[in-house]
Amino acid sequence: MHDHDEIVLNKDNPAVKYLCTKDKRLSKVIDTIGEISYQPHDDGYAFLIHEIIEQMLSVKAGAVIYSRLQVLCDNNICPEKIAGLTDKQIKSIGTANSKVSYIKGVTEAVLNENLVLSDLQNLSDNEVIKKLTSLRGIGLWTAKMYLIFVLNRQNVLPVEDVAFLQSYKWLYKTDDTSKDSVMKKCKKWSPYSSIAARYLYRALDTGLTKNEFHLYK
Repeated sequence: MHDHDEIVLNKDNPAVKYLCTKDKRLSKVIDTIGEISYQPHDDGYAFLIHEIIEQMLSVKAGAVIYSRLQVLCDNNICPEKIAGLTDKQIKSIGTANSKVSYIKGVTEAVLNENLVLSDLQNLSDNEVIKKLTSLRGIGLWTAKMYLIFVLNRQNVLPVEDVAFLQSYKWLYKTDDTSKDSVMKKCKKWSPYSSIAARYLYRALDTGLTKNEFHLYK
């Protein structure tokens, strides 16, 4: 696996410039946060296993269980190692029965090349979603996280994501998080919805969302 180059987002970036002209609230957030840099995950398999573990759990609880799995795999979460574990061993880290079967299912799909992760690079967003969600235990949320954080797709709106919606409510001072409403309000971000989402995630992570949003202050 090669390491991806670091991607830097700042006011010189065309996507950021575009978002700032389209959405004055988001522009204020971008000004407050300043430059952000990130690297796409380069291990798609480990990312999927992590997301399956984290489903329905807090980030903290997910991280604890995932680190226990790392220990079981000698710090190398790969299909071969996971395939060598018994269901009982995977369950022993504190994960639900259903997730044990999802983890095993994804692992099998990768090993028998039913799912070739490197091929996903060449598919459209919708094709990636279709391919990933055909596996048990992978829903729209996980597929979209994969598009944003592994494949670095630029125009994914994660309306299924709790953290994103938390920031969205703060930014627009609304409690309406119905899919239609969010999609309508965020339509102006296209074709850079993922970049906007990254700033909203950062706003949450840095504690910005703890205080009321003021546009002119």
